[in-house]
Amino acid sequence: MSSSFFAHPTACIDDGAQIGPGTKVWHFCHIMPGAVVGEACNLGQNVFIAGQVRLGSRVKVQNNVSLYEGVICEDEVFIGPSAVFTNVRNPRSAINRQGQYETTYIEKGATIGANATIVCGARIGAYAFIGAGAVVTKDVPAHALVVGAPARQAGWRSRAGLPLDFKGGTRAQCPETGLWYALTNGLVKPEQL
Repeated sequence: MSSSFFAHPTACIDDGAQIGPGTKVWHFCHIMPGAVVGEACNLGQNVFIAGQVRLGSRVKVQNNVSLYEGVICEDEVFIGPSAVFTNVRNPRSAINRQGQYETTYIEKGATIGANATIVCGARIGAYAFIGAGAVVTKDVPAHALVVGAPARQAGWRSRAGLPLDFKGGTRAQCPETGLWYALTNGLVKPEQL
């Protein structure tokens, strides 16, 4: 373990956890052996990171979030306060289903809103935006905004997190960055990088 990250004295970081430089681990966090946390991440108060969880660089995990085995986040993912993740679809106390953990994969730049629930096995596309309190039960395409329980698509978001208005067409511009996006076959991609 490197000393190039900050850990609050109340944090519990087990031997075998890997934490990148510049990361901040705040009050009452617990990081298990085998977990990998990238560079410049921020783990808010009372965050639990299970073994085999992978966080890329510049990931922000807000207070009271538990990331169980099977969660993988690419760079620059934002996870809002009290978001919930699962890793087994049909848990029973009397039946050990540890061999049935499903992967939840969150691509670069995606946002998970406060109190959202992500049912295991879902893939959240790059720069997707999961609204607060949404219950995600299936894959979410890149740049999609989903809300509700169960979550349903309610629009598109730019890399900056702002609405993309295609106005019945196939092109939209981010009002903040000026970047243009194309809507083709139900998928959104930036036109230039």
